[in-house]
Amino acid sequence: MPTFTIHAAKTNLSKLIARAEAGEEIVLARGSEPVAKIVAVSQKAKPKRKFGALKGKIKIGPEFFDPLPEEELKRWE
Repeated sequence: MPTFTIHAAKTNLSKLIARAEAGEEIVLARGSEPVAKIVAVSQKAKPKRKFGALKGKIKIGPEFFDPLPEEELKRWE
């Protein structure tokens, strides 16, 4: 991660933002101590959930609906 002083970041802010948009993380330092980071904000929207997307891909057997044995039930209490 490249590190820039705050003064250098002020001078080259547009270039640093372009680098962050390209996927780079930029560290800003006050003197030699890192104090902040410039990273791109993700603009991708989360995909909407699609009902039935796993249909035919997974299988649940009939034993799934059977009652649990007593010893298994005790572990959940």
